[in-house]
Amino acid sequence: MAIRLLLDEDVRPLLAETLRQRGFDARHVDELKRSGLSDSEQLAFAAKQRRAFLTHNIRDFVLLDRAYRTKGLTHYGIVVCDQVPFRELLRRTLRCLDRESEADIRNLVVWLQDFK
Repeated sequence: MAIRLLLDEDVRPLLAETLRQRGFDARHVDELKRSGLSDSEQLAFAAKQRRAFLTHNIRDFVLLDRAYRTKGLTHYGIVVCDQVPFRELLRRTLRCLDRESEADIRNLVVWLQDFK
C-alpha cells in the first residue's frame, strides 16, 4: 500500500499541494485545522489516519518514536528531514514515496537524507 503523508506545520504547505498534483495522498496539518497542537497529538492523529508524519522537527519526533516503541504503539512512519530548499525536499520526498511502501516504514524513522 502506498504511503499516505501528513505534513507537520514546520513543512511548507506547498509540498502537500505539489505531491497531490503528482497523485500522492498528502495533507498538511494547516488544511486540517490542526496547527498548534502538540507533537504527540499530531503523531497520534497521523497514526489513527494510517498516515506517515513528515517533519523537520527531528529531535522531538525521534523521541516520540522511542516512546511509541516502549509502549508498544504503532505509527505509520515518521519521515524526517533537515531544512533544505523546497526543490530538494520535494525530490527526496518523491524518491522515498516511489521506493517505499506503508509496510516498509511502519514504526520506523525514515531519514530523507538517505534519498538524496
